[in-house]
Amino acid sequence: MKRWLLILTILFTRNICAQNEEIDLEQFAERLFQLQDENIDYEDIYESLLLLYTSKLNLNKATQQDLENFYVLNPAQIQNFFAHIETFGKLLSIHELQSIPGFDLNTVRMLLPFVSVQESEIDDRTLFRRILEEENNYFLLRYTQRLERQKGYTAALPLDTLLIRDTEGTVIDTTTNAPSRYLGSPSKIYGRFRTSRRDDFSLGFTFEKDAGERFSFDEDQLGFDFYSWHLLFENKLGFEKIILGDYQLQVGQGIIFGAGFNPGKGAETVNTSKRATVGLRPYTSILESGFFRGIGLTKKVRNFEFTGFFSATPRTANVRIDSSDFSLIFSEGSQSLSTLTSDPSQLFEQEFANSIINSGLHRTQSELERRNSIREVSLGGVATFQPDRRLLLGVSALQSKFSVPLGRSPNNYNQFEFRGDFNRVASVFANYTWQNFAFFGEAARSSSGGIGAIGGFMSSLSAIVDLALIFRNYDKDFHSFYGNAFSENTRNINERGTYWGVSIKPNRKQRLNFYYDRFRFPWLRFRTEAPSVGNEWLIRYSHYPSRKITMYAQVRQQTRQVTLPAENLSVLTDQQRYNYLFNIDYSLLAGLQLKTRVQGSRQAQGDQRTNGFAIIQDVNFQLWKLRFHTRTALFETDDFANAQYAFENDVLYAFSIPAYNGSGIRNYIMVRYNISGNLSCWIRYARTTFPGIDPNFGEVGSSLENAAGNVSSEIKAMIRFKF
Repeated sequence: MKRWLLILTILFTRNICAQNEEIDLEQFAERLFQLQDENIDYEDIYESLLLLYTSKLNLNKATQQDLENFYVLNPAQIQNFFAHIETFGKLLSIHELQSIPGFDLNTVRMLLPFVSVQESEIDDRTLFRRILEEENNYFLLRYTQRLERQKGYTAALPLDTLLIRDTEGTVIDTTTNAPSRYLGSPSKIYGRFRTSRRDDFSLGFTFEKDAGERFSFDEDQLGFDFYSWHLLFENKLGFEKIILGDYQLQVGQGIIFGAGFNPGKGAETVNTSKRATVGLRPYTSILESGFFRGIGLTKKVRNFEFTGFFSATPRTANVRIDSSDFSLIFSEGSQSLSTLTSDPSQLFEQEFANSIINSGLHRTQSELERRNSIREVSLGGVATFQPDRRLLLGVSALQSKFSVPLGRSPNNYNQFEFRGDFNRVASVFANYTWQNFAFFGEAARSSSGGIGAIGGFMSSLSAIVDLALIFRNYDKDFHSFYGNAFSENTRNINERGTYWGVSIKPNRKQRLNFYYDRFRFPWLRFRTEAPSVGNEWLIRYSHYPSRKITMYAQVRQQTRQVTLPAENLSVLTDQQRYNYLFNIDYSLLAGLQLKTRVQGSRQAQGDQRTNGFAIIQDVNFQLWKLRFHTRTALFETDDFANAQYAFENDVLYAFSIPAYNGSGIRNYIMVRYNISGNLSCWIRYARTTFPGIDPNFGEVGSSLENAAGNVSSEIKAMIRFKF
């Protein structure tokens, strides 16, 4: 009966899309989170998507956590999936997904790049032979460079005259100083090798040199500026996972360990609310922060699973030796002076770091001096109990020790930030699924005594309506360095909030998503010199009139409070911003796809009103063996607060989302050519022209990034070889 059902499904649903070699990341990412102008870690999001894409999940071996990790399926769809398996047995084909209740065509298309259907086969080859003969492997090399000559690369820079003044402002001396310049070439070089098989092994390495960084061999550097590597074995030597090198953890709701694809608030208003517990995972990104370097082990005993890890990682920091600043920082800190040293007479001779720098840039002499200037040693573990797929209970803990104390120079808003050289944070978390309800929560406490907690549920109220509700509370003195739980802030600190998300699907051609989030900041924040409140809402209507046309319209409003100077005092003022977006994708002919997008923003702050907009047209087509991606964009913004952000097609395994700011025209063209079955190449040229800037006397960029003229252009080339 099942085989006849499968045959009929394939015959009558032939419009299901095939699994192309490359995922349409742009379309996938735009559905899961809206375009934002905040400091979102898009590179890490893309790396997480890439990991899911290159190691496809065998649906016949999938767990509930695996399915939740895609952020595509709602609770009812997940329950229907397992009910289908229990009734009919293992899937025979990927097309069978369409026969599962609730799996509409759009849902299946979203899943296809990340899943497969395979029979479980015993591979009697040795591990060494499996690694050598694995088909899922590649080596790629990428080169990027801005074409205009920037100020930081000039051969000779004029000397600056520095005026030395006394306390009353009188000039008492003068000196000269050569401004900073970049030590390396303007080229950015990136390379990666990886081979992996899900539930078996993964090994790879990454190297990178940013534009302006040097390529050298000396006592502090071996060629490139950054290297990363990992070696992962699964189900070997009695352990579920053994990982060496660079790795991350994704556990609970991400309060302590929040690695992976955590999109937060976005156009997918329900399914992205809950995090999945994945545990140890390789780190393959070029971001030079947010990962552990060492060893991790996972062991399973019946319904219990234990993970332990050790890490010793160098960090880039701004290290200072300043007795007055050091005394001030730690005399008011949460850690007493007596705990920092046993000899008070030596207290003010110690080093301290007033910031850890996560940019990964080491281009100038001052940036290079901060590179790997401190060391962080971490020890942690996770224990979970899962009697069945519906219930998961767990605890996690992380202990961090820094080679020098951390402490920011005190001001009004950062009085409760972490200070010292030691931090410990521990949490308990739980997930429970009951019918079409998925409940989740996690609560943690750091060494300071601060509490971070989050809880909520997702539910399929009917075949048409899905709902999510989240409560969160992060104290002003809660310190978690690797947390990435649901929040309005970029960090889980000084915030309380309630989030409602709704998704309505009246039929397969229409969808309405909505969320409302109200939040409060109990303590001061940067540019907000008092406790403040805010709210945010988004509404998105999507319409799928045919296979060849997809369109959606979106409005997002955000209100925050900021401090503005007034006549003798500063007052809190609402800062309100609206974002508007309309997008349509359509296919005219085979091999020809067009995309039209209009977006804009408006910001009101006190008596000030500013605006911005962009009109974007993409044309993607194929000629012979060449694939072309092109764009023309017109934009106009009053200030950077209204900069327009838009995803751009980029070379494989790269991610581009530039800010369209000012008044200009943005164009790019990318060509891909498959030289052979194993060798492919990409070339991408992007150019932004600012007509309002004088081409003879104007400049584009800021500081050392300045270049003469009114054009900013970039060339990017990449080759990929599959062994």
